[in-house]
Parts: sequence; C-alpha cells; structure tokens
Amino acid sequence: MAEFVWEARARSGELRKGVMEADDEAAVNTRLRQQQLSPVKVKKKGKFGEITISIGSGVSTRDLVTFTRLFATMIDAGLPLVQCLDILAGQQKNKIFANVLKDVKNSVEQGASFSDSLRRHPKVFDELFVNLVQAGEVGGILDTIMNRLSIYLEKRQKLISQVRGAMIYPAVVIVIAAGVMTVLLTFVIPSFEGMFSDFGGGPESMPKLTRIVVAISHGFVSYLPFIVVAAILLVASVIYAYRKPAGRQFFHRLQLTLPVVGSVMRKISVARFTRTLGTLLQSGVPILDALDICARTAGNVVIQDAVQHVRQRISEGSNMAEPLASTKVFPDMVVQMIAVGEQTGALDQMLNKVADFYEEETDIAVAALTSSLEPIMMVGVGGMVGVVLIAMYLPIFSLAGNIKAD
Repeated sequence: MAEFVWEARARSGELRKGVMEADDEAAVNTRLRQQQLSPVKVKKKGKFGEITISIGSGVSTRDLVTFTRLFATMIDAGLPLVQCLDILAGQQKNKIFANVLKDVKNSVEQGASFSDSLRRHPKVFDELFVNLVQAGEVGGILDTIMNRLSIYLEKRQKLISQVRGAMIYPAVVIVIAAGVMTVLLTFVIPSFEGMFSDFGGGPESMPKLTRIVVAISHGFVSYLPFIVVAAILLVASVIYAYRKPAGRQFFHRLQLTLPVVGSVMRKISVARFTRTLGTLLQSGVPILDALDICARTAGNVVIQDAVQHVRQRISEGSNMAEPLASTKVFPDMVVQMIAVGEQTGALDQMLNKVADFYEEETDIAVAALTSSLEPIMMVGVGGMVGVVLIAMYLPIFSLAGNIKAD
C-alpha cells in the first residue's frame, strides 16, 4: 500500500483534494469515481512529502490544434477512441503532451469518459475544451466538436498574438530608452564634465542647457540607490494590488478605458467573448453553462462580472440583450445584433458573425496602433538622446572658439 495525493471535481464543479492509501493509481481513480468524483490529478506521495514546481503546461496551442484536427479526422473515419489516442500519443513529438495523451488513453480504458479523462489535466485542457468534448459525447458529434475546437483555438491564439504585438513593442522601446538614458546620465555625461574641467571650463562657463543636463546627471547618480529601491517598491506594490480583487478590477477596467490602447483591448475582449459563447452554443452547451464558462475564461474581471450579471438575469427569466446593455461594457452594436439573434432563434450564428467582425476590426486597430506608436516612440527616444548630445557638444564648440581667439 502507498499514499497518493489526489485532486478531483465533484458534480457541482467544486475542486476537492486529499490523500488516499491504495495499491496503485488505478485503484485511487476507481474509488474516487465510486464517490461520484471525477479525478483531475493523482500522484504518489513522496517520502518527504510532495513538492512540485510547474511553469505553464508545456503544451502549446499549436499542439492542441494539431491534436484536435487529427483526432476529428480519425473519429470521422470510424477509428475507436482508444486507438486514436494511442496513435496520436505515439506520433506526438512533445514528450509532455505525449505523456498526457497516454494518461488520457489509460483512463478511458479503465472506463472513464473521454471528457472526464481530459479533466484530469486542467493545465492542458481547460474548462471550455472539456465541456465542448462532453457536449460532443452526449450529442454523438465528437468529430464535429473537435473541428470546431481547432478553429476556435486558432482564432484565440491569433487574438493573444495581437495583444502581445500591441503591448510588447512599446514596452521594449521604453525599456531600451530607459537603459540608454541610464548609461548617458551615469557614465557619459560625467566623462564629458571631467573633460571640460581639464580644459579649464568650470560650471559657470558652460551653456545653460549643459548645466541643466549635468545637474540632472548629478542628481540621478546621487539618488540612484533610492531610485532603484523606489522602482522595486512600485513594482511590488502593483503586483500586490493586482493580487487583490479590488486592485485587479481597477487595472482591468483601466485596461479597457486607456486612450487608444483601451479601444483595442475592448475589441479583443468582445471578439473573444462572442467567439467563445457562439462556439459553445453551436455545440449544444446550455446557455447558462456557456455563460459561466465564458465568464471564467474571459481574462478580464470587468468582462467576467458583466457576463455573470447577464447569466444571473437570464436565470431569472430575462432575455440576454437587456442585461448585456445595462452592463455598459459591450458596444451597442453587439447588444443589438445579439437581440436580433435571440428574436430569430439564430443566436449562435449571430455571435460568430459578431466575432468575425470584431476580429477584423482588431486586425485593423492593432496595425494602426503599431504604425502610430512607432514614429512617436522613435521621436521621443531620439529627442531625449539628441538633447543630451547637443548639451555635451555645446561646450566643445565654445572651447574651440576660445582656442582660435587665443
């Protein structure tokens, strides 16, 4: 007998944890299912306890897309589920993903459903993925669901790439500018000041711009330790505040209301919400469950609260458009198109059309943002460096003029 650390989900969705003595992992899984729990993770407890360090899942979106497409093709061709998993696990170059697929295959062989087996690996297969697979199992359209999932994952990855593209460029330029200015203020300007002193040029003989830059350099060098400590405290304070519910809500709301960037982030959020909800409804997931999944995968607390409000109102008998409009989060056009979709009974199709529109809008907005930020950043960085260089060369011209006069 050995001790196993386990995590499992109850039918209510609650995640439970515990320790169990059993002969092997399969026995733990069997006993958990007898208790009407769906195993998520079962691991043998080490001699000195369980210490695990994990960063990410080790499985990329491209791996998931490839898996879902190939799996859909195999299921559509009539291959048994276990055989599909065995083939895909054997062909998988990503060793982490291969081990995950082998575990899923073993779980299915032991009698678990495909969706419950996927639920054992929440870092690889999120709630949306698992719920769609479950809907496909119940409706007998698993191949169709997997195709929809692969399309959804590709579009989601595109949105993530757009966010990174919109944010990384200005962040990199700001970091480089800060580094350049630090080097100039710490090393370059003091060197020039020493050279001016060697030539007999005191501070009173320097041009006004040069004196200002030298004074800034002295202040920066003198207070550098305090500046570093203040920067560290600022970053730590932001991280601490972000971990609190009120702080996270403040930053997420700021993300949606910032000039220029805010409109891009809002379009990305709308596209993600409508694409996720449309895919879920099209796959047969009940609207209350679909909205709950959309809220938990929104990636923004403001959007999450708005969707949960809509879900609550729908559970009380309201339609979707009215509470969606009352949140003041989603554009009027989105609300009106959803209202039309509800009236015509084609809400899933209308949501996917809205998602298509906002994904195109996001492409245009990100391209416009990048093209407008590039010259602004270049002028800003060039202007700062240019002022410092001019300030350093002005005394040289004065010294050269004095030498000629002598």
